[in-house]
Amino acid sequence: MESYDEQRGRAGHADGAGDPERTGLAALTLPYQVVGAVALAVIGLVACFHVGMVFLHVAPSNTLSKQHGETVDAWVMPEFEQNWKLFAPNPLQQNIAVQVRAEVAGDGTRRVTPWIDLTAEDAAAIRGNPFPSHAQQNELRRAWDFYANQHGDDDRANTLRAGLSERYIRRIAMLRLDQHELGGRIERIQVRSATTNVAAPPWSREKTDTRPYYRLLPWWTVTAADLPLGATGGRTAEESR
Repeated sequence: MESYDEQRGRAGHADGAGDPERTGLAALTLPYQVVGAVALAVIGLVACFHVGMVFLHVAPSNTLSKQHGETVDAWVMPEFEQNWKLFAPNPLQQNIAVQVRAEVAGDGTRRVTPWIDLTAEDAAAIRGNPFPSHAQQNELRRAWDFYANQHGDDDRANTLRAGLSERYIRRIAMLRLDQHELGGRIERIQVRSATTNVAAPPWSREKTDTRPYYRLLPWWTVTAADLPLGATGGRTAEESR
């Protein structure tokens, strides 16, 4: 007379389940094998599609990238963006600082604050910090790149996302200004970039002009939509509502 455990073991060997010589999908019963195979096939197709999209994004302009450029950008941007800014053929040769000033109203008067270097504040927070935050390292830099890529040199919008890029950098500026005691209510802000060429190394005979070049954006009137959560722009709780 077989025991219950012996009967279960014999039944398991009959359909292949529990066979110690089988591993992976082969160790599963047939329905689970089908589900596993389908899941692996889907993951493989998605992985191949993603690699193909990234390849078209970084590859030189070709027939496929020209015909399907919008689809490629929609898939890659912004989470999977790839570029050559660190390596050849176009390594970074400039330092770009984002600065802001504000028109502040208080006690019946208006005044314009000095320029506040937001990039320098981020650099100071990162320097000596073994674990700087992602926002300190990338938020402001990426916001400025986003704005510059959506506008021409005359600051006219050239893409459908230009308005979003403008609102994004305004909100970042307001969030940073809320950390400063400006002595009044912020009515307008103005942002500019200061671009400075990286000086040539001491051993090089190359002469580099390291004077800053400024790109000055227009004054923006501050609205309630520009105030990030928790920031008041110098307003009282009642004024911010």
